[in-house]
Parts: sequence; C-alpha cells; structure tokens
Amino acid sequence: MKNIRFFLIGFCLVALAVMPAQAFTMKSLSITLDRSGNADMDLRYDLSFFEQSAVFFKIADPAGELQSAFNSGSAEPVTVSGATGSSAQIHVPLFAGVTVINGKSTMTTPEVSFGHAQQVLDTYWFAPLVTPDFSPALTTITFPDGHQELFDDRLTIPSVTHRITS
Repeated sequence: MKNIRFFLIGFCLVALAVMPAQAFTMKSLSITLDRSGNADMDLRYDLSFFEQSAVFFKIADPAGELQSAFNSGSAEPVTVSGATGSSAQIHVPLFAGVTVINGKSTMTTPEVSFGHAQQVLDTYWFAPLVTPDFSPALTTITFPDGHQELFDDRLTIPSVTHRITS
C-alpha cells in the first residue's frame, strides 16, 4: 500500500514538473467602431484552472483590471460592460480619430500594444511559473462602413487609417 501511494505521489510530482504552466491566452479581439470613433471591443481568452478559480472566488477581478488598463491609455473613461472567465466587453470612447474633409470621413485607429501586459506580469513572483500569450490569435477591426482589417497573432496591432465610403 505504501509503495502505491509513493508511486502516485511521485507520478503527480513528475507530471506537474514536466507539464508546461499554462496561463492567460488571448484568443481574439474584435474592435467595432462607430462614426464618432467610439469602439466596442470584445475580447475572448482562455484562463488556466488556477486563474479561473481566482475569478470564481473573487480573488481576481478581470473587469476591474481591464478597466484600469484601458483607462490608463485613454483620454476618456472606458466602460467594461462585462467580464467573465473567458470574455470581456469594453466600450472605449473616442478610440479612433475622425477627420472630415469635403464631407468625407477618414478614421485612424491608434496602435494597440499588449507588450506592457507582459512587463507588468514580469513584476510578480509567479511570473517564471506561467507562460501567458497576450497576442490575440485574430484581431478584427470593423469600420462603420463594414470594411474590416484583420491581423493574425500580433502582440502590437498597428495603427490603421481608412476612408469611410458610405
């Protein structure tokens, strides 16, 4: 009986040692712009079991963390309308710049970088234990006329300029 218990404990320890530590993984980011340059963002992500547990037990607050992060880079206060263990919906006022010349509107989105998230994570004691992926597998920017810009697996989403056609 003792041998079986030692074997099971040893097996679990080896499994934990060789199993890669998983953490936050950004699956997608959808940015939908209105004619004023306001953005509604939908983030989809995966959390590790431990991160999901922290959200469930209210140890971590994704909505508060996201609101703080976006407020620090926005001139206007952002609104997090929902955040769960797998998604978040955020409204960012005046996200894109709008220029009107001769009745034609041109929108320019800012560069969006998730590199700062990695720098913040690196300050925590558990940073060496996790391997987060902050680059969305797919980022979609949708302009008011339906035009879309797509970016695959980029940590930094470049600024995009688009002339509105309708």
